Amino acid sequence: MDDQTSVSSVLVVGALAGLAATAPMTLFMQKMHQELPARERYPLPPSEIVEELTEQAGIDDQVDQSEHKALTLLAHFGYGAATGALYAPLAQAFHPPALLGGSVFGLGVWSASYLGLLPALGILRPATEHPARRNALMIGAHVIWGVTLGLLVEQLLEEISSRSAVRKDS
Repeated sequence: MDDQTSVSSVLVVGALAGLAATAPMTLFMQKMHQELPARERYPLPPSEIVEELTEQAGIDDQVDQSEHKALTLLAHFGYGAATGALYAPLAQAFHPPALLGGSVFGLGVWSASYLGLLPALGILRPATEHPARRNALMIGAHVIWGVTLGLLVEQLLEEISSRSAVRKDS
């Protein structure tokens, strides 16, 4: 593989792994959300984010509940894919153990998003203003996402590497 193909392949691997890793994360979030005390069961961040963005765009009154749900899933899985694409080149360059690298990256995504980016853009209150149990839920969800991401990226990069080695031997 040439360098450009390699970079493209690695980004695609990360995006696909991030997309796939968002599924168990989402299931965990939904299950644990039901376990929160009633006063803490307000919408989860992906829904809150879409609500705020549609309000900022002036279209919130044009988005019904089913469209809001679809936009929420699209945004949530899209963000998982986009951030997964960021992880794969790092994993390729530094070769962290999948569980460690993925979980640290997941925690980094949580920190950067919920303590930095989203509050700075006026989209969501910082995590420090949410109840501890909700933060624990979201941190746990990001660790699940990160570990799944790390394992998938490791497996897919090994597959690409072994196929590339077979082609070179042929």
